[in-house]
Amino acid sequence: MSKVNLKSLLQGATVLSLGAFGLGLPVPGTARAADVESSEQIIVTARRVEERLQDVPISISVFDQKQLSDRGITNGRDLSVYTPSLQISSLLGSTDVQFSLRGFLQDLQTAPTVAVYFADAVAPRGGATVQTGDGVAPGSFFDLQNVQVLKGPQGTLFGRNTTGGAVLLVPQKPTGKFESYVEAAYGNYNMENVQAVVNVPLSDKVRFRAGVNQEKRDGFENNISGIGPSAFGDVGYVAARASLVVDVTPNLENYTVLTFNRSKDNGAIEQVQTCNPAAPIFGALNCAQIAREQGHGRYVVENDLPDPISYLRQWQVINTTTWQATDNLTIKNIANYAQLKNDVRTTLFGDNWLLPAVISIPTPAGVFNIPTGPLAGTAIPFIFLKHPPGGDEANQETYSEELQFQGRSFDNRLTWQAGGYMEGSDTIGLSGSFNNTFLNCSDMANFKCSNVLSLFIGPAVAGTLTTQNFGVSFHNYGVYEQATYKLSDAFKVTEGLRYTDDLVKGSGNRILYFFPAPNTPTPQCYPGTVGSACFQQNRVSSHAPTWLIDLDYTPNQNVLLYAKYARGYRQGSINQGGPASHATFQPEHVDSYEVGAKTSFQGAVSGTLNVAGFYNDLTNQQVQVNYQARPGSGISQNGGISNIGKSRIWGFEVESTVKPVKDVTLNVAYTYLNTKVLQLTPIVLAPNDLYISAVPLALVGTPLSFTPKHKISTTLSYHLPLDESLGPITASGTLVYNDRELSQAGGAVPYIPGYTLLNMNLSWESVTGKPFDIELFMTNVTNKFYVTYGADQFKTTGQVDRTLGEPRMFGARVRVHFQ
Repeated sequence: MSKVNLKSLLQGATVLSLGAFGLGLPVPGTARAADVESSEQIIVTARRVEERLQDVPISISVFDQKQLSDRGITNGRDLSVYTPSLQISSLLGSTDVQFSLRGFLQDLQTAPTVAVYFADAVAPRGGATVQTGDGVAPGSFFDLQNVQVLKGPQGTLFGRNTTGGAVLLVPQKPTGKFESYVEAAYGNYNMENVQAVVNVPLSDKVRFRAGVNQEKRDGFENNISGIGPSAFGDVGYVAARASLVVDVTPNLENYTVLTFNRSKDNGAIEQVQTCNPAAPIFGALNCAQIAREQGHGRYVVENDLPDPISYLRQWQVINTTTWQATDNLTIKNIANYAQLKNDVRTTLFGDNWLLPAVISIPTPAGVFNIPTGPLAGTAIPFIFLKHPPGGDEANQETYSEELQFQGRSFDNRLTWQAGGYMEGSDTIGLSGSFNNTFLNCSDMANFKCSNVLSLFIGPAVAGTLTTQNFGVSFHNYGVYEQATYKLSDAFKVTEGLRYTDDLVKGSGNRILYFFPAPNTPTPQCYPGTVGSACFQQNRVSSHAPTWLIDLDYTPNQNVLLYAKYARGYRQGSINQGGPASHATFQPEHVDSYEVGAKTSFQGAVSGTLNVAGFYNDLTNQQVQVNYQARPGSGISQNGGISNIGKSRIWGFEVESTVKPVKDVTLNVAYTYLNTKVLQLTPIVLAPNDLYISAVPLALVGTPLSFTPKHKISTTLSYHLPLDESLGPITASGTLVYNDRELSQAGGAVPYIPGYTLLNMNLSWESVTGKPFDIELFMTNVTNKFYVTYGADQFKTTGQVDRTLGEPRMFGARVRVHFQ
């Protein structure tokens, strides 16, 4: 059984964050909580140069480090809470998070729809059959200048072509002033967090900055099976960063950043929500599990794997050289190298099936009961997902090189950029997966397994071990240019053009092992593989131009109106599994239309109001497909990607910051998203194919999966009007509403319910004029029980599973500054 998107698109746990009780001296480069920085002054790099947010004709959400801290944003899931058009996908927990924007989703084995950049360098690829890489590693949200969420296709200026957008993490750059801080936090579930940052000017030309961020927290999911850890949904990571700026000459700067992230926890596990008693054999096993869990609380789960783990290690070095060649020409080179390693051991669907005393099998003549005797109570694993013995789920290196030229005309009417981009990614060592379906194994690595279930119901349920070892490489090249011409004081026109060439190559083997007798494996090559080694090799190349055209109108300094058209592209890739006739898939394309307005206003009520409306035509859409095995073929259901879809996406976004009265700030962000699958082309399989049918995990006329129609985030902050000698004290609260989302079209429980969450925060900076801050925080204040993902197998194995959002979390944080 394949799983819809394999834990993909875990929805942003819409949590409310009522600020944070933070006391202390203002951190250099950030604003005090009482003086929230106006959007009018925020500087962004959405077009690879520094510009005022209100001057950029792109829909952007921006958070500086103070706003990240006050809202309790410590990971990608938190970021999605406060950015309504942003959703998240994470593999089996929060270890590795990928993003989606405006309904453009990343599926298994596809390239990201939203690229993540840290210090202008792209996030490392994962290259695995499961989703990993291409995202934000745990612990990255500290000591940042800001985080920028760019919405809409990024097909000209940025390294990777993406259809949904980009997320930019801009780290704090070393400064010419000595400064440092140490921070400690403690909360419920034994949460412990420690941060430390130091900035040292080594000379008037050399500046150094370093920091570390470490957190651990117990899990909130209570495992009652007695197998493996007692709790899931825990946290355990460490992140470190060091950066060096050298002014080689007054016009030549070299900037190096080194990052390291390591996360190790038990992962998350799904809860069996609903069972289907009519499903043969397995329905009764699921119903029995639900009955066992009654009375153990809302966050009860069961696990049948002794040693589950979710592990990620990632490091990256980025070097940027900037040469101000003339007053009108800047040349920049960005070199990047990274490695990512990911290991996963988990029970995929949260099941813990125990062999009943009697197996009941419905037949045309009635129900046939089979006693199991002394084997009653034996565990029947459904699907274990593991990395291969001696290998990893993913072990990939990524390297990139970008050369930029930026200039302007002598009369400043024309500004332009041009450059070239190269990216490569290759597998290091052994990567793959080692999966168990229905087998009882005392030692999987040495094939010590038996097919207990088949003893009672025969070969109808054939337990298997599946080994897959593979290597995959990506090679991407692009050249681009973009220019803006000032037609008049009020009108500007921008055009951009890029040509991209992509190549993906993959090779490896895939073997099924059957067990007709205990501890006696019988190997069989998987469909599509060849030779005694069961070898498979595929490649796919794709190339395309992308472009944009934008017209801006600025009637006065407080208003920007814009309209643009962009062509987006997402590369094709290879399927690790499925029919040989569908071993690869091609790029998908989007035509995007957007109009927007950015306004600022002053007076008794001051603030900003930004709105954007968009319409997208998605063609040659990459759609997840389940391939149903032919009876008697000896293989199981499988999944892959195929270009069979066409969809449309439209909606609008509103973001506003208002100060209605003194000491009160209101931030509102709202997204309306309307998606619809317009067309699905049937897949025709060969008459002798081992797969009998191909079933898309989508239906014509339904929304795209995991795209809530309404999502809103509202934050109200109040600066207490006390004597300044006490230090600024700010209370804030955030209310977030996430509309229901389609989880699986055509399923028994197709939708994830909508939910409303509240977060609260109280911060006290520079406590009584001393160099320390205090912060109190609470997320999910009402302890709302909510679901972030669903997997529907009601008609097959008789179960519907769900991933649970976090319960109420609270704690305190203290930061001490040294200057």
